[in-house]
Amino acid sequence: MGELIDATPTETLDTLGRVCPYPLVLTKKAIEKLGSGSILKVLCDAPASAEDTIPRWAEKQGFGFEMRKLEDKGYWELFIQKK
Repeated sequence: MGELIDATPTETLDTLGRVCPYPLVLTKKAIEKLGSGSILKVLCDAPASAEDTIPRWAEKQGFGFEMRKLEDKGYWELFIQKK
């Protein structure tokens, strides 16, 4: 782990303040616009989205996925690599 987290993301999506299902919907739209191999960094403070719906969706799509919880800031950084 750490390969995606240490890479420079192609794009960053800020979903802070949004509740389910918006973080997932916005993530899907953002990843559609990116080319294969691109990395999308998602900032998310909705626990259900960060720990469940977005990781599950990324896995189903066969995308690379890593997450880092920033306890001091109260949100997660999700890294998704489009295949």
